Amino acid sequence: MAFSLFSTKNRIINLVINDHSIRFLELKQENPPTPQRWMERFLPPGIITDGKIADFESLSSILEECIDDWKIRRRSIRFIVPDPLVIIRKVTIPADVQEDEIKGYLYLELGSSIHLPFEEPVFDYYAMIDNGKTKDLLLFAAPEQNVMEYVDLLSRLKVNPVAADISPLSLYRLYHKLDRASADEVLFTVQFDLTSVNLCIFDETVPIVMRHFSLPFAIDDWEITKDTLGLMVCKFNGEPEELVIQFEDIFKEINKLLDFYRYSQNHNEKQDITKFLLNGDHPMLMAIYDEMKERYEIPVDLIRIEHDAKSKQMSIPANLILPLGLALKEVQ
Repeated sequence: MAFSLFSTKNRIINLVINDHSIRFLELKQENPPTPQRWMERFLPPGIITDGKIADFESLSSILEECIDDWKIRRRSIRFIVPDPLVIIRKVTIPADVQEDEIKGYLYLELGSSIHLPFEEPVFDYYAMIDNGKTKDLLLFAAPEQNVMEYVDLLSRLKVNPVAADISPLSLYRLYHKLDRASADEVLFTVQFDLTSVNLCIFDETVPIVMRHFSLPFAIDDWEITKDTLGLMVCKFNGEPEELVIQFEDIFKEINKLLDFYRYSQNHNEKQDITKFLLNGDHPMLMAIYDEMKERYEIPVDLIRIEHDAKSKQMSIPANLILPLGLALKEVQ
């Protein structure tokens, strides 16, 4: 499940770009997942808005500096398609459409029987139930124009985009690699970042529904510095009540998605949500974790990767969990 735009190359760098940061990670080894090197750059508001490039010149200039500083020019790149651009939708097609004809069929039906909130999507699909008359598919789509703006920009800056992924799949890939998944699991992932929150429900290994929400972000209320690892440290200097209101709004959205899943599955034999998986770069992540444990009877999990003292390696910071999951993606 990824966007098939690219060819295969080796020595791949993993890049995560969102509204407030650019992160890169290079993988040292897959088992256990271990980063070799990483870096992060804060993006001021207004350069990327809701996943779309708003100030192309500024982003190009900052990215060029990053590519030079991080010494990744002419390297192959995997990247995450920004969450606000991605939709997941269930579609039904006739059962007699053959496997090698599905993509062509979907192209023909886009805009007629299959409606998306944008034209000319780049997409992939996952086959689900086939009852002999119809086939159910999960369609993963994003506007091609916005995705290609990132591809073209990276190519112009002399790096080579070879694969794109979506953040819930990258997160789940790492979760699965660490043997945290269990049979018949229904996992609710909560990616809680500085400027946005992404919610996704997995039925076993398949992301079946996703919702994205922007958080209000006033740069004057935050102090942004770097730590000795080269990662952002964000300290909130505004009124605490502002964050409380933001968090309450997100908890309401979590409740809505819980209710939606329970209602949509009430005629099936599917079980309820079995676990929350919380992740993200929000500086209040542990407070959010404690609040979720207090509010919900559903267990709440965090991905933590601790190294033993003999390895002389520190635990992997939360900022790196998503690019580390991306690094485990195979390029096809």
